[in-house]
Amino acid sequence: MIGLITKTDANPFFVTMKESALRRADELDVELRTFAGLYDGDSEAQVQAIETLLADGADGILITPSAPAALAEPVGRARDAGVLVIALDTPFDPPNAVDATFATDNFRAGELVGLWARQRMGAGAKDARIATLDGSSAQVTVDVLRNQGFLAGFGIDIEDPQRMYDENDPRIVGSSATMGTEEGGRSAMERLLRERPAINLVYAINEPAAAGAYAALQARGVAEDVLLVTIDGSCSGVHRVAAGAFGATAMQYPLRMATLGVEAVVEFYATGRKPVDTPGLDFHDTGTALVTDVPVAGVPSIDTTRGLGECWGPTGPSE
Repeated sequence: MIGLITKTDANPFFVTMKESALRRADELDVELRTFAGLYDGDSEAQVQAIETLLADGADGILITPSAPAALAEPVGRARDAGVLVIALDTPFDPPNAVDATFATDNFRAGELVGLWARQRMGAGAKDARIATLDGSSAQVTVDVLRNQGFLAGFGIDIEDPQRMYDENDPRIVGSSATMGTEEGGRSAMERLLRERPAINLVYAINEPAAAGAYAALQARGVAEDVLLVTIDGSCSGVHRVAAGAFGATAMQYPLRMATLGVEAVVEFYATGRKPVDTPGLDFHDTGTALVTDVPVAGVPSIDTTRGLGECWGPTGPSE
């Protein structure tokens, strides 16, 4: 039996991941039990899910950790009990706290949208007024990697790559937590616009937060004056890129993460072999692609027509 523990069922990314895992488990005739937090950051629910799976004799656990540090002890006990534990999407710190990680190269995803934004703004990049809409202020690995990747791609000295908010570049005029939700993105953007009305570049940790930010920009009447970039690659997000709401998004592949995770547990218990990391990385890279209809020199990308052939989740609204 395999357990899948996601951050929340409110985010299409994790809904897609769950559906993919259930589908692959059914194909392999393996029992899969699913659990999720009530909100992004609900580590208590994830700890309880691990306890339940251990009591029920799980053979493997796939988990997208809301707060890796809070999960280190129960994950360690699961591994000590012989359970294979694989992180999906969000790495642990250190990475060897789990047996394997299947994830986007989150630093690279952030770097791609940062590189694109810098090229897109051209000479105006030196006078950019940047707001970052992050997941939380808790310095969770996925938040840090995406944020730091974006800033580095834009050409900002990120000081300590393992920590957010220690940069001294005056172009960064504000940052706020969104909890990765549309409501959080909107309220964060509204507050930042009140404090810094001249913002002209926004990075959002994911597409729900970006959608909320765009709604706030529209309500203020400045959407056309602000370049908005994000990460996810959902079908809804790709449609927003096509409509011009988002300048670019870095596509992730949650179906691939979930499928590979289920297969890895089955493989381990059949052969004893654990997953192998991508060369040069401390995790298995499930890939990323920049999606935009405005390609720029030196930054690899795909257009929204191709993106709609590779995206995931419901189509959702487009602007």
